[in-house]
Amino acid sequence: MGLVPAQRFLPLDQVLVGDCIAAMNALPASSVDCVFADPPYNLQLGDAGLLRPDQSRVDAVDDDWDKFATFEAYDAFTRDWLAACRRVMKPNATLWVIGSYHNIFRVGSALQDLGYWILNDIVWRKANPMPNFRGKRFTNAHETLIWASRSAESKGYTFHYEALKGGNEDLQMRSDWFIPLCTGEERLKDAAGHKVHPTQKPEALLARTLLAATNPGDVVLDPFFGTGTTGAVAKRLGRRFIGIERETVYAEAARERIAAVETLSKAALMVAPTKRAEPRVPFLSVIEAGHIRPGEIVTDERRRFRATVRPDGQLDNGLVIGSIHKIGALVQGLPACNGWTFWHVERGGKPVVIDTYRAGLRQAMANG
Repeated sequence: MGLVPAQRFLPLDQVLVGDCIAAMNALPASSVDCVFADPPYNLQLGDAGLLRPDQSRVDAVDDDWDKFATFEAYDAFTRDWLAACRRVMKPNATLWVIGSYHNIFRVGSALQDLGYWILNDIVWRKANPMPNFRGKRFTNAHETLIWASRSAESKGYTFHYEALKGGNEDLQMRSDWFIPLCTGEERLKDAAGHKVHPTQKPEALLARTLLAATNPGDVVLDPFFGTGTTGAVAKRLGRRFIGIERETVYAEAARERIAAVETLSKAALMVAPTKRAEPRVPFLSVIEAGHIRPGEIVTDERRRFRATVRPDGQLDNGLVIGSIHKIGALVQGLPACNGWTFWHVERGGKPVVIDTYRAGLRQAMANG
């Protein structure tokens, strides 16, 4: 399958070493489907770093890449990288950015100033957060993700609502996610046993964002690639990625990590069709196919309500004639009703929901 024109010039599945803004400015406009950004948090720990009550030093983020002279300098950097992201995003692409209370509010303000449209904020609730050693604040047990479209006019962005709901016990996926920190074998360590990167994100967090907002084959850009969690998850889920990382040691660790990842099978990655995407089958087609006969009686599952099937695909409850949905709502005294799942016909002494026959017709249509 050939690449679309924009992709011919994209460094797909590569880790680019260098400044993220310069690297993004070298990419074609409107060329990526999704951005996941984990920018510097500007933690402002100072030279002393973070200390425990016994004055021992906490292994916290004190690297130069997280230090900015002023809030103004951090804000200018934030606007620059967000503007570069927005230029390379396709019209219906979305962006995820993660941060802590130190920076996420400043990032959110910059997003809106630049024309992005915030869709959700997600609370990543950590299962095993670092305690507050001084006992003078609440334990900081979460980080915030902002999910935004390129603009308010971007209505066709990807969101796999039904797939997320299906994996969540058929409940809508909420905006608070309870996911453990990156620990154990997933945590990359050097030869001395030290963390390669201080803020490596768990793969489960990236997997949920990509499963929610991308499709197999989509291009995911990560301008702060670190040790490559986005790339590793993208490869496993059949997505393409572009990683940008200024620190060579992180980039090398990311390449080695991603090389060991195997992509899941096409069957596992197949996106289930949404109900809206399924072909429309009117109730009249069920009658015309001979599954339900004109004059036959339909009832609700408990047989409290009855209506007669008309040859034109409408129902007659003795007082009103209308669609399966209208009559279903009317007999229940409700403003709306899904007639396909409300009405049943008698088969073998048992009620069979009429949606069974619609599903059969859809399957026949899919099989050609």
